[in-house]
Amino acid sequence: MPTEAARTGPASGALLLCRAAPASVAPVAHLLREPMRVARAGDDWSVLVPEGRPWRDGAEPVDRVVTGWTTALAVGAPWPVLALWWDPDHAGFIFASGFRRPVGFVWLASGVPVGEGEAMRAFAARLGLDPVLDVQALERLTTPDSGADARARLRGLLTVLAGVGVALPTELAPGEPADRLLEAASGRPDSLPVEWPGWREAVAERNTVDHSRLGPWMPWTGGPRSRALALAQVAAGLPLLVRGLRRRGGGWATAGALLLAHGALGLTYALTHPRD
Repeated sequence: MPTEAARTGPASGALLLCRAAPASVAPVAHLLREPMRVARAGDDWSVLVPEGRPWRDGAEPVDRVVTGWTTALAVGAPWPVLALWWDPDHAGFIFASGFRRPVGFVWLASGVPVGEGEAMRAFAARLGLDPVLDVQALERLTTPDSGADARARLRGLLTVLAGVGVALPTELAPGEPADRLLEAASGRPDSLPVEWPGWREAVAERNTVDHSRLGPWMPWTGGPRSRALALAQVAAGLPLLVRGLRRRGGGWATAGALLLAHGALGLTYALTHPRD
């Protein structure tokens, strides 16, 4: 039986858009333990370009992987996360913010929509898009169009998102292979590397990172909500981890393990560094 990498081929890839500056996104993104680059994608947005090992190695389809990553990044964060993904047969997006259920949409490679229009409306409402003009533009992406393939659909989505400040660098075009995108991102002077340093180094990094940039995602930033947030991360991480292990879903398991471990670190820090 062919592996997922063989089935999807080199054209599979993903981009994760975060509504925050690269310096705020990088310390959180490295907890996904996936080599990435992060670059600016507008005044208030960043783009994460992953290496894509989980789907390139055939462990799991790209859409499942990025769903887990998007969920993990968005839970408890002060900024939402939008993942664009594609393989030779499909393309789509996943949007997550806080603890709410992620929403998304899928197109076949030919551009035929296979999602539900209600998901587009929920997406527009959560992101704060114009309820008339932007929603109408999004709804056109959910109707048949023989002249628009999956790549064109993603470009149309990005055109709508320009209204909220998204400006994806031209060399980071949806539909390109993950390795090509990573190379392009690495060549940008404003990009930063995102690599997992290990838990000991991650905890030590709290002393050098500007915590005001991270908002409430990091439980060790202190404040009256820190312990409650750490508990919420543990509570959210456990079912995600169980779901991932039962279904052998690496994306969900990674998200669950991330939230469990990070919540535990937050609780430990809260206990060892009490605030008056």
